[in-house]
Amino acid sequence: MTRILVTGASGLLGLNFALQHAAQHQITGVVNSQALRRDAPFAVRSLDLSQPGSGAALLKAERPEILVHCAAVANLEVAEKNPALAQRVNADLPGELAEASRRLGVRMVHLSTDAVFDGAHGPYMESDQPHPLSAYARSKWAGEQAVAAANSQAIIARVNFYGWSLNGRRSLAEFFYNQLSGGQPANGWTDVFFCPLEVNMLGDLLLEMAQQGLEGLYHVVSSECLSKYDFGRAVARAFGFDEGLVKPTRVADSGLHAARSPDLRLSTMKLARDLGRALPGQAECLARFQREYAEGYAGRLRGLAA
Repeated sequence: MTRILVTGASGLLGLNFALQHAAQHQITGVVNSQALRRDAPFAVRSLDLSQPGSGAALLKAERPEILVHCAAVANLEVAEKNPALAQRVNADLPGELAEASRRLGVRMVHLSTDAVFDGAHGPYMESDQPHPLSAYARSKWAGEQAVAAANSQAIIARVNFYGWSLNGRRSLAEFFYNQLSGGQPANGWTDVFFCPLEVNMLGDLLLEMAQQGLEGLYHVVSSECLSKYDFGRAVARAFGFDEGLVKPTRVADSGLHAARSPDLRLSTMKLARDLGRALPGQAECLARFQREYAEGYAGRLRGLAA
């Protein structure tokens, strides 16, 4: 049983990771603004990691074998309005945790984003130079650099994912499900391309990467990419909803402040080579997303909110 510390444990990835692996490993989840129930199936610690020095002190106190660092200012619009907070949480904190993890011998998995690229042309390799467009993306790129400089053995995973969340409104797939299940139309961008993974498939991959001793930068996304419009239609098909309710739109017509990168197709050749197999495709991911709902997983997850 491995001791694993998960930051951002009430967020989409952190909560799913902690919940999925709590039976096999000793999980401690760190939360801040969103509390979890006291009877959650893993240990929960409340801490504001935006305070300087808090991350290093946490690692020294907990002494995990693996750190899965999910905590972030992940809302692009919030980051655009408060770039100093984004810089502290998305860049300074990861560097602090990376230095402490190296010093204490903790295996670190740091979560970054596909949005470090400007989306001018995909697919992107790990060797391609990032060019972030938004405050969020710039802070995440700075976080990658801080982690790599402080701990060369850390895993830096560029990701894009979806799944069931604590409030039922954290992921794009949930947005499409919520709209379409109620017979309501849902806009889907035809001019933005990405490679999303189902969140628990992502969590399984991250743990496997850490256990196998992988190091450095990896693209951890689906092997298949599609537009957000086509993704919405795929969600509709998975649940038997009306695909015609997904309306084609363009990102420029959405009235958003933070810039979005249009082509975030990432190559997964490096990780597929090191794991010895291809990463999951869209049909496999959506089948798991649908099956989790049918098995009541989404409701159990929402029931963990304090």
